[in-house]
Amino acid sequence: MTEPLVRAEAVSKTYALAGERVGAVDSVSLRVAAGTSVAITGPSGSGKTTLLNLIGGLDRPSAGAIAVAGRDLAALSSDELAAYRRETVGFVFQAFRLLPYLTALENVALPLLLAGVARAAATERAREGVGRVGLAARAGHKPSQLSAGEQQRVAVARAIANRPALLLADEPTGNLDEASARALLDLFAELRAERGLTLLVATHNAEVASRCDQEIRLRAGRV
Repeated sequence: MTEPLVRAEAVSKTYALAGERVGAVDSVSLRVAAGTSVAITGPSGSGKTTLLNLIGGLDRPSAGAIAVAGRDLAALSSDELAAYRRETVGFVFQAFRLLPYLTALENVALPLLLAGVARAAATERAREGVGRVGLAARAGHKPSQLSAGEQQRVAVARAIANRPALLLADEPTGNLDEASARALLDLFAELRAERGLTLLVATHNAEVASRCDQEIRLRAGRV
């Protein structure tokens, strides 16, 4: 049997809040095959973002185990987790998180430069990525000069710049109008078809969930 790209076993995450322990994720187990798309749905506060952050190595679980591409995340040092985030995972955040003083092209090139790619090669790959999301003509514009839909496409280009195996998207259509949201979903589908990309998307959007291969519903941190 083929090992799944993502495997989580009884994963929990608790936080200390006002002197009390608050559970964000509670004994969640899941398996995600390479090349598939999974929607993580549920009401606000159900643990969707926390689960993505755990799988992406942005946070460590309080209990349980997560393995991605055969690597046990708990066994990785901080430096190894940083390398894992650079090389294996791409993140698309609802708030875009573009640097306001950089152009679209520079925002996309930045993670490549941080990964040690030579500047000329990083710029070329960034230019390819910006063109791939339909923004070649806007490459020299800063985020304040772009619409919400354009900023989200820049964020996607940045997330896929290092050609990750796994793309984690947190409410990627939350700030978009209907047309921009559908264009983004079409782009995700194209990337999956072309690159075998695995997609995990946290969403409230029923259309987003309907276009994924699988849906996992969370409530109060549990499946």
